[in-house]
Amino acid sequence: MAVDIREVARRSGVSMATVSRALNGRPDVSASTRSRIEDIARQLGYTPNQQARALVRRRSDMVGLIWDTSYVETVGRQPFLQDLLVGLKMALVDTGYHLMLLSPKTADDGVNAFVQAAMQHGLDGVVLMGVDEHLPAVHALINSGRPCIGLDLPVLGSRASFVTSDNRAGAAIAIDHLYELGHRRIATIGGPLPLMAAVDRLAGYREAMAGHGLDVPAGYEQEGDFFLHSGYESMQALLALKKRPTAVFAAGDEMAVGAIQAAVDAGLEIAKDVSVVGYDDIELASVVRPALTTVSQDYLAIGRIAVGLLIQMMDSDDGAPEPVHVPGQLLVRDSTGPVRAAARTVKS
Repeated sequence: MAVDIREVARRSGVSMATVSRALNGRPDVSASTRSRIEDIARQLGYTPNQQARALVRRRSDMVGLIWDTSYVETVGRQPFLQDLLVGLKMALVDTGYHLMLLSPKTADDGVNAFVQAAMQHGLDGVVLMGVDEHLPAVHALINSGRPCIGLDLPVLGSRASFVTSDNRAGAAIAIDHLYELGHRRIATIGGPLPLMAAVDRLAGYREAMAGHGLDVPAGYEQEGDFFLHSGYESMQALLALKKRPTAVFAAGDEMAVGAIQAAVDAGLEIAKDVSVVGYDDIELASVVRPALTTVSQDYLAIGRIAVGLLIQMMDSDDGAPEPVHVPGQLLVRDSTGPVRAAARTVKS
């Protein structure tokens, strides 16, 4: 049988109002009284009604997640989003906040659909990832004043900011590595534009190539979609060029794996005839053969920082914090040469 607040008050020798104030962290209860009430509540197995607590505190301890998990549109199926979700959930574990998944299909219900969903569930804040930031419903949410944080999504507003990997620097260090190995004909397989990660990684590739005084011949920039088949097809196109590249930087690991398969099917030896570097360090990167050299994103750090910034906004009215670009690491494996113990941090 569930224990109610009346029994806690009777055992504690105080009023129900005092019990409520003590368990809700109100400062107008002495430390000794609070301690006694908490001990008795624990002994009785009393669990406060979360809805009632939310009304009193005007907080729900709920964070909404808008994530397009659609298997129709590629924008919602980026392989790294799953790792970002893990990082986000792990970061929330010790905060006392719960995560509620909101359907992105809600956006079809009108401009204010996300705002209304957040109000209906009393969400303290919202995390966005893998959605189209140009949707009117997303714009309305960002401009609603409710704290919002984007993961790998460039959302900005008076109460909105984002956290992402330092994609430009990551792409540049991949090109630096290939240059140091002696490559001068370096191509890239990019992600779908205008996704932020794809745009920034392409920019990092171009900047690094220019910095080394290297040309980017026609056909050396292939646009993929972050998935295996596009990596395979893009590598086929690169290998068909009159002056084919000796190295390829793929802006996503799945594309890199597809590129490796296409090169092998063409009779080439990876790392000898053509080197391949990926981005993300998904699980597949370390088990494919040859193992993939890649730029690793720190998804745990991204999740931790995102949660910290969101709570910062929820706890104050100081406006939105500056966006954060999290450094990654270059992990050198077999696809660019002999196995060696090497890891270089991406400088922000």
